Amino acid sequence: MTLKESPSQTAGPYVHIGLTPNYSGIGGVYPADLGKQMVSPATKGTRIAVEGRIFDGGGTVVKDALIEIWQADADGRCNSPGETRGAADPHFSGWGRCACDTETGLFRFETIKPGGVPYPGGGMQAPHISFWIVARGINLGLNTRLYFAEDEGLLAADPILKRIEHRDRLSTIVIPGRNGVYTFDIWLQGPNETIFFDI
Repeated sequence: MTLKESPSQTAGPYVHIGLTPNYSGIGGVYPADLGKQMVSPATKGTRIAVEGRIFDGGGTVVKDALIEIWQADADGRCNSPGETRGAADPHFSGWGRCACDTETGLFRFETIKPGGVPYPGGGMQAPHISFWIVARGINLGLNTRLYFAEDEGLLAADPILKRIEHRDRLSTIVIPGRNGVYTFDIWLQGPNETIFFDI
């Protein structure tokens, strides 16, 4: 007896069930979903919030997306075995995970403003937060970044941003803050499409 190959499937609801079981109504796996809390009272740095929605090419909010973020601590150190400049803040995870609200599509991370990190081969990357997005209909996770508009001098010297040819599109990832909140709406397609990175 042979079994036929199952048809391929995009993320569907299984991403939420597997990665955010409490959010999905499945208790008892973890006390809280992994990545929900990035900071503690002892975390060094300026507290900020990053929130927004994900839009498809027609302007409809994608309400079933899941987002992970990675970032450096306030001193620009990463919680990673590859960090060579000393230990990162032990009170900061550097990683978060959030499912978009199924009613509004809103995502929100409570975190800190990261420091700049060295670029391989020389130079310094401006402070940024890396985003990974998955949802129904997205076969491979999408990667983008949020940069902070107030870091003008660092943005101008950032070796990654210098490589972006269409300078008018930088506004899709360079975001101004207001009272410590950065609203980062991510557009998957269309004239407002967010810059995505092939990594």
